[in-house]
Amino acid sequence: MSEIQKQDNIKLKPIEEELKESYLDYAMSVIISRALPDVRDGLKPVHRRILFAMYDMGMFHDKPYKKCARIVGEVLGKYHPHGDQAVYESLVRMVQNFSLRYPLIDGQGNFGSIDGDPAAAMRYTEARLAKTAEEMLEDIEKDTIDFRPNFDNTLKEPVVLPSKLPNLLINGSSGIAVGMATNMPPHNISEVVDAIVKIIENPDVSVKELMQYIKGPDFPTGGVVSGYSGLIEAYTTGKGKIIVRGKIEIEDHKDRKKIIIKELPYQVNKAMLIENIANLVRDKVITGISNIRDESDKEGIRIVIDVKKDFHPDLVSNQLYKHNQLQ
Repeated sequence: MSEIQKQDNIKLKPIEEELKESYLDYAMSVIISRALPDVRDGLKPVHRRILFAMYDMGMFHDKPYKKCARIVGEVLGKYHPHGDQAVYESLVRMVQNFSLRYPLIDGQGNFGSIDGDPAAAMRYTEARLAKTAEEMLEDIEKDTIDFRPNFDNTLKEPVVLPSKLPNLLINGSSGIAVGMATNMPPHNISEVVDAIVKIIENPDVSVKELMQYIKGPDFPTGGVVSGYSGLIEAYTTGKGKIIVRGKIEIEDHKDRKKIIIKELPYQVNKAMLIENIANLVRDKVITGISNIRDESDKEGIRIVIDVKKDFHPDLVSNQLYKHNQLQ
């Protein structure tokens, strides 16, 4: 111990103090710089850096697509010195129309599917900015926002995007930081605009009045919100439970009924949902189903469930809601 104390570059400190200070630094870094979106543009740093890098490269919606590997390299080298796969996965999510209500990037190639299929490698896929993202970047060159030095102090990056769009409300966001998390659902842009106009006209408008304009979440995969009390609690307190059901229709086919699943709850994997229903039928947890098949195509989701002759489709539907991710 005496030899250690003689060295000027070593400071002795109780471990509990060091852990407390270091963990606080780590927590603040994750909260501010990684996991939670900024309320002004609704973006986490990685998403903001991707969009700004694409803007800087001139990748507008009416320009040719460019390889995603090039975009990822630009983001890593200039603004975001982290893993390349993390950057690419963030880019992919901004392309997927089943992940974002209003996608921010226009992609060309395989960017995954609602069945859980992964996107192709970044050397194969191509992308450019969507018009939605261009609205968020417009007037950035007119000193509308503050810039700060990048990680190696050689370039400037925006602290936040100008963002004409209320992106946090229309696309939502989710993230787990340290000691806190966020999970905000997306909303319909027309409803949000109407609510913003109402706030401009009357800044003291109540949440109850605003809910006449914003009826509830508007998920990219559709679905039906069940119950209203959870919505009221969420919008008034910031915390609440929203129950979302898949949308079901009943079709008549000769002497049989068919249950057609047309919309899924948000972030439900379609392939896993079908597999789960098949397992529940096999284990006799759900009765009354003779066959299930996936007839989904580019027009939308269509999962067809054949109901046995002597069973009522409403009974089978209730079993699906109770035992499955359909609710």
